[in-house]
Amino acid sequence: MSLAFVSSPSFRPFSTARPPVKFPTSGKLRPPRPPAAAVRASSTRGESDGFTQKSGYLFELSTSDANALVDYNIKRIAAIYRRKPLIVVRRLVQLAVAFGRWFGARFVDEFTEKSDEMFEVRARELRRILQELGPAYVKIAQAVSSRSDLIPPSYLDQLSLLQDRIAPFSTDVALKTIEKELGLPIDLVFSEISPEPIAAASLGQVYQARLRSSGQLVAVKVQRPGVQAAISLDILILRYVAGIIKILGKFNSDLQAVIDEWASSLFREMDYVNEAKNGIKFRELYGDIKDVVVPEMYQEYTTRKVIVMEWIEGQKLVEVKDLYLVEVGVYCSFRQLLECGFYHADPHPGNLLRTDDGKLAYLDFGMMGEFRKELQLGFIEACLHLVNRDYDALSEDFVTLGFLPPTADREAVTNALTGVFKDAIAKGIRNISFGDLSGNLGFTMYKFKFQIPSYFSLVIRSLAVLEGIAISFDPNYKVLGSTYPWIARKVLTDSSPELKSTLISVLYKDGVFRIDRLESLLSESLRAETKKALAKQPVEAAGSKVVVKQLLSFTLTEKGSFIREILLQEVAKGLDALGLSTMDSVASGAAARIPFAASLSPSSMTEEDRMNLIVLRRLFLLLSGGVKKASTNTEVTAITSSTNGMAPTSLVLYQLPPVQEIMPILSVITELPQESQQQLLSVPVDLFGRLLSRATARTIRRVFL
Repeated sequence: MSLAFVSSPSFRPFSTARPPVKFPTSGKLRPPRPPAAAVRASSTRGESDGFTQKSGYLFELSTSDANALVDYNIKRIAAIYRRKPLIVVRRLVQLAVAFGRWFGARFVDEFTEKSDEMFEVRARELRRILQELGPAYVKIAQAVSSRSDLIPPSYLDQLSLLQDRIAPFSTDVALKTIEKELGLPIDLVFSEISPEPIAAASLGQVYQARLRSSGQLVAVKVQRPGVQAAISLDILILRYVAGIIKILGKFNSDLQAVIDEWASSLFREMDYVNEAKNGIKFRELYGDIKDVVVPEMYQEYTTRKVIVMEWIEGQKLVEVKDLYLVEVGVYCSFRQLLECGFYHADPHPGNLLRTDDGKLAYLDFGMMGEFRKELQLGFIEACLHLVNRDYDALSEDFVTLGFLPPTADREAVTNALTGVFKDAIAKGIRNISFGDLSGNLGFTMYKFKFQIPSYFSLVIRSLAVLEGIAISFDPNYKVLGSTYPWIARKVLTDSSPELKSTLISVLYKDGVFRIDRLESLLSESLRAETKKALAKQPVEAAGSKVVVKQLLSFTLTEKGSFIREILLQEVAKGLDALGLSTMDSVASGAAARIPFAASLSPSSMTEEDRMNLIVLRRLFLLLSGGVKKASTNTEVTAITSSTNGMAPTSLVLYQLPPVQEIMPILSVITELPQESQQQLLSVPVDLFGRLLSRATARTIRRVFL
């Protein structure tokens, strides 16, 4: 549920389009039991509480049955409703009539060619049906309400109303619930409280209040009566339907397991004590991210059905169209999924606000997910292999992540993935969307018995919501393109043995160093770093000097030590090959003056040495003129296909950047931190040692082998 926090004239005025909240003018707490008129006003504002009216019969459970529904247990739920067959039948009839009538009306519209004319009417009807059926169906609607690329605008507008504009239940009932849960008269806890809820959603509704003890302005969320009983029965029905669909549709994925995963998180969301703990943990992990706000939780005033947290003022992110805050959300999602493994699994638009001071506020921590370390590693490897078009390795990643059974034919899967992804990847990582990746994957998933792991539905939803928000005001936005730079950064800097091994496998193929892949990783990594360093400026605004400074700052730090070792190793190999090539050139020149000597003086250069020269040239370009310049220069064939008779040494020297381009970049060194400058001083000594080691090893091989 979202907390769309707004202002009250009793406190400092906020800028908002919503009607102000009317606090008592006396400044004292409103009466715990409001007059009947006030209760009617709060419970019938805009629309009646259709959920209670239409589905209230679901609430009637004994105390023992209600206590048994504290945690999600499908066997326990089935046992409870096995004793209540009439309620189950009544619910099935209600669902059949509600959806049957709506689909019937849509069919008539099609038959009478009035679909366009009745489109908005049917959208309003569907929203009302979902609201009356209760939280389970509202939650499903919320999950798709951010996808403007998938849902027609009329339906999107109506489903968006289900985020925080559901008709509230009685304030009288809410106040009684607060007193019962806290075990105190309400006037001992709050000095003021709004006479009507500020927001109402599927699981509860929110009041604005002021703590008597501290004067702190807070949000008080009270759980809607009967939600656990209603959700339990609907999950039981949905799970049964999923089983039938799996059999009739021959689905490979375990749809019931997906529902179980969603239901488990939904039950945890209904425990406000658990939500408070999640909020505290989320604040500890991500509250220090620039421009991210996480409200403070008040555990002493929190129970299973009541939660009190810091009041946050702002507007929905989807309404203000702030692409920078979407980028902040993408980075925060990266941290959640691939660093800490603790992520917000319900980030629908109502739970993401832009505060008055331009920051991104996260709300509602009931539905959270855990992403295990091995899954984080598998996800990172899959992204790397996908971007680098290594479909053999990608098929193995799908096994690791649980998408494919271990018995799948890897070669056939590789061929199928190549056909599915090649067009999408050809656009470049920055232009790939979830739609591009889904492409023709449906047939491939069915053919090779792909499964959608239950955990993955929540992970994808957390990213898809952000992309959906951004697409609503920037159709070209791609969340994967914004996330990949942080993935590249992590791969280059993470100290874990697993990711170091992954990096080596990406950069080296059959012992050959893939300089193009290093350039790509550094390019994407610096794109993330540049965005962070230059705040809201576009990456293209950063000149080569800025890029080189970022590159040197990165490679000369402790986090960049592993990639620094790789760079030094490849530079040493290149300089060694350059020395051999120079000696060959000198020997060839001398032999040219002696008759018949040229045919007796074979070159000491090997194919590996020639490849090392190519790598050296591109590394010089990379370290002097920036990644963009290096990656757009002449490719590998520039040296090997030369027909002008120029020696490899001359070609390398010829294609290096001119001195006038290198000199300004050297000024960057004086701008580096002191620690980085000291590290830089040790590089020549390290490089000389590596060259000496290679020369010694080569001499020994030639003498003794």
